Amino acid sequence: MSAPEESTEPGRRALRIEIAVVLAVTFGLSAYTAALDLLEAILLNLSKQTVALNPRLSPFDLINLGLNLARVAQLIAWGALGLYLLWRSGIGLAKIGLGRIRFRSDVLGGLGLAALIGLPGLGLYVASRALGMSVSVEPSSQINSWWHIPMLILIAFANGWAEEVIVVGWLLTRLEQLRVRPGVALMATSLLRGAYHLYQGWGAGLGNAVMGLVFGYTWRRTRRLWPLIIAHGIIDTVAFVGYLLLARHLGWLT
Repeated sequence: MSAPEESTEPGRRALRIEIAVVLAVTFGLSAYTAALDLLEAILLNLSKQTVALNPRLSPFDLINLGLNLARVAQLIAWGALGLYLLWRSGIGLAKIGLGRIRFRSDVLGGLGLAALIGLPGLGLYVASRALGMSVSVEPSSQINSWWHIPMLILIAFANGWAEEVIVVGWLLTRLEQLRVRPGVALMATSLLRGAYHLYQGWGAGLGNAVMGLVFGYTWRRTRRLWPLIIAHGIIDTVAFVGYLLLARHLGWLT
């Protein structure tokens, strides 16, 4: 259960290869496809494009449920992959901030982060409507399955788990081992976060890049990852569930 020493050239090469492979199958690939989606939207007239946050994956209810569960499983597996690779190199969960959850620092800290990011994020979204595509969601009349809202909440926290473990806990740790300057590493991970949200438009890309700066800086200062996961899950839950339920009353946002 050991990895090449990062102070040696073979060790650094192994870390660079690991970063390339993991990003190629996770958020690096997502950033690539999101950029292509945005380019397509620009060519088709960006202002008239919409994207669905959580589109129906099948007309058959049980198949739709199964496909959503597969999506959750994939996100959990991505995070688990990052943790496994860190563990193989001798870095345990506690070292990246995934030890026992603490109510004050983790739960309350997560709630505070969600408020810090979420409220300005709404303003940024509204201000950037002229540049970004609108985001459409299924109308509330289509919430006809008992599992729909619980699944959206599960997806929200699975997103938080995968993104914060991979983009913050794993990637920032690996960049530290490669002795990348802290500011450069933080900017790189933030730009990555913004890039794989570009399918939602420029506003979402910029907002998530700023979120990446705040989250990365917070993790650097506290070395706690749970608050980031909790905050991310809350933000996505509000976006997925809240907007779904209130869409008909918030037509000015679409």
